Amino acid sequence: MAGPLLIIAAGGTGGHMFPAQALAEAMLARGWRVKLSTDARGARYTGGFPYEVEIEQVGSATFARGGLLAKAVAPFKILGGIASAVVRMMRDKPAVVVGFGGYPTIPAMSAAWVLRRPRMIHEQNGVLGRVNQVFAKRVDKVACGTWPTELPAGADGVPVGNPVRGAILDRCGAAYIPPGDYPMSILVMGGSQGARILSDVVPPAISGLPTALRRNIRVAHQAREEDLDRVAQYYADEGIPADVQTFFNDVPSRMSEAQLVIARAGASTIADLSVIGRPSVLVPYAAAASDHQTANARQLVEAGAAIMVPEKLFHVDSLSEQIESILSDPDAALQMSLAAQRAGKPDATQTLVDMTLELAAPAA
Repeated sequence: MAGPLLIIAAGGTGGHMFPAQALAEAMLARGWRVKLSTDARGARYTGGFPYEVEIEQVGSATFARGGLLAKAVAPFKILGGIASAVVRMMRDKPAVVVGFGGYPTIPAMSAAWVLRRPRMIHEQNGVLGRVNQVFAKRVDKVACGTWPTELPAGADGVPVGNPVRGAILDRCGAAYIPPGDYPMSILVMGGSQGARILSDVVPPAISGLPTALRRNIRVAHQAREEDLDRVAQYYADEGIPADVQTFFNDVPSRMSEAQLVIARAGASTIADLSVIGRPSVLVPYAAAASDHQTANARQLVEAGAAIMVPEKLFHVDSLSEQIESILSDPDAALQMSLAAQRAGKPDATQTLVDMTLELAAPAA
């Protein structure tokens, strides 16, 4: 007999898709069937999902991008997606529907609300995203990745943490090799979309390090497509060994091998850093809605695991000093690594699984 069905709805960024993937992996292991509801953009980030997950593309749209015409037709695309989702959900009868935010979650979450299926949302950030704000009072539970999370009155929030993929969890608390007079790795990540400011500031900051330190540096740098060649060429011209790519499929291994991570402060990045346990310099995305990346970073900063630098203060000379201060003090770097681990919630996936099973119980 086929197992119960879980429908996961997630938008098209790593921040939404990685915790969705973690829940999918865990529920499949329990004998459940899993269907992922996303749009064409989200489907590009499903390469890491287990093959057993059925990927269902839905009609959706965003009011945040595009010209006047795109914004004018967005409501009709969303309504069409909702209508299709209601029909499919009447047929599939999922035991639970879990949304992870982003506009592509609207059809599935709306259908679950209309049909009164057990439903829950997971918010990765310390501030609810636009879509999760809409559904926070229309679901049975709100699982919070960052605590405290600002919630509307009447919403039932539960501190859970951010689930991480199995590949990250496999490296939970991986031994940290403190900096020393030997090859050291710096991992530079700008989130699933990359970050131009990191490509502008990090390479010259590394180049400006004292020679005795710089000669040991190896860099893995994620860059936007349009910045790829110039960043790679800069490192090559400066004689700094660097692997520059638009996207790393092996973040778990690269992060576990790094002495320092320089990154945006997306919720998934924070979760990965804290589960594996690595020192970091965090540069929150200034244009993020409600400045939620600053809220995300605060937990690692307050734990003594990270240095947070606002974009307006993120400059070459100061970054060189920060890198040097961490990589020239092995004891302090080790303490930052341990502090990151203490801030982690490696059991977040299990907690979310338990909540999913609890919601499904009345229908069982």
